[in-house]
Amino acid sequence: MTQKTNRSRVEQEIDENLRRAFEDISSQAVPDRFSQLLSQLKEAEGASSAAKGSEK
Repeated sequence: MTQKTNRSRVEQEIDENLRRAFEDISSQAVPDRFSQLLSQLKEAEGASSAAKGSEK
């Protein structure tokens, strides 16, 4: 029983630490470079879709 209690305490502490780390990271702003890369990807997808549409 003691081993089970210790394990659940360890698991609870891990859960709390992961939750805290996630909240910290998720509250940060998206870096400009990442936003720029996403914009470029969207533009490339739009151009690709337009090219495929004109082929029909």
